[in-house]
Amino acid sequence: MAAELLVDADGAVATFTLNRPDRLNAITPQMVDELDAALAAALADEAVRVIRIKGAGRAFCAGYDLEWASALMRDDDPWDPAADYRVMSRYVNSYMALWRSPKPVVAQVHGACVGGGSDLALCSDLIVCAEDARIGYPPARVWGSPTTAMWFHRLGLERAKRLLLTGDPMDGRTAAEWGFASAAHPVDELDAATVDLCERIARLPANQLQFMKMLVNTAVEQQGLAATQTLGTLLDGAARHTPEGTAFSRAAAADLKAAVRARDEPFGDYGSGSKTV
Repeated sequence: MAAELLVDADGAVATFTLNRPDRLNAITPQMVDELDAALAAALADEAVRVIRIKGAGRAFCAGYDLEWASALMRDDDPWDPAADYRVMSRYVNSYMALWRSPKPVVAQVHGACVGGGSDLALCSDLIVCAEDARIGYPPARVWGSPTTAMWFHRLGLERAKRLLLTGDPMDGRTAAEWGFASAAHPVDELDAATVDLCERIARLPANQLQFMKMLVNTAVEQQGLAATQTLGTLLDGAARHTPEGTAFSRAAAADLKAAVRARDEPFGDYGSGSKTV
């Protein structure tokens, strides 16, 4: 079985690379299992101060693999909301392990960062993106709700609603202006710029990094993050089982590209043709 997450340690920086480039690094259970294991190993390695997450190939991560997700829907009839919540909470817990990590996590975003891929990035501490990255939550149009509920906490009320009430994507420049990312760079400069940032962070003592992260994260958590994540995960299951969500599941099972096209063409931004959401 091929690894779906590659790990490379270079001094104080450990790099995790999502490794399904032929599927735009779409999320699978195996990938998340490997992410859990890699994070545990990095936390146990005293030489590692900072963790960088990036994607192989043309994208950071184009969301959950729809073939896997559609199969899950077919296996879940009749729908059990509690079982659905347990399944999706497993992924939220893995993403939030990055948030809880005492070692800072930096997401390096290029290409597509949408759907579940945006949930993964949003649970990191800092995001650095390519200027031409494509970032958003298209399942807001049908079939999903952001399970990590991080959009509000990163972008604020107005901009979170602007993206989630349309499902529109934004480019990397806008992402940096709106607070999704701390910086945007030309794609050919992205890798070096992100490594430079990680190495700069790594100059701090490990205890100071943990203290500073704890201070900021606690402020966000006091705004009710846990409660909104519970609601977001429950609403995600509900969205997949509305009449429109069920129709999308059936359409995707029959012809995935056609289903995504029908969802996105009215908004004028269909074009990736990927088997992800």
